[in-house]
Amino acid sequence: MPTLRLLTNATVAPETRPELLASASKRVAELLGKPESYVLVILEAGADLLFGGNDEPAAYVELKSIGLPESRTAEFARALCGWLGDALKIDPQRVYIEFSSPPRHLFGWNNATF
Repeated sequence: MPTLRLLTNATVAPETRPELLASASKRVAELLGKPESYVLVILEAGADLLFGGNDEPAAYVELKSIGLPESRTAEFARALCGWLGDALKIDPQRVYIEFSSPPRHLFGWNNATF
């Protein structure tokens, strides 16, 4: 159930979206050591974002995963900011990331919960 939600005001051309989504999915699976078949990536490009009083490229990211290791969130932040810098040219100082590890009984899938 690893889920990455990316909201950004950066321009993402329609023809580059599949590659960006695939890259994000692979990155999340590698970071968390979970099968990519469970990873969900949500891209909301072209969002209205104002960060630090200006509209330069910025991003808000949510990374959710059952059992997300809190001791590794700094490592995940570096990896995700690096990926956003490479993929969308977003400065790490213009990225907020929210990490969460929902309890198994509060996340549903396939007619049940985890």
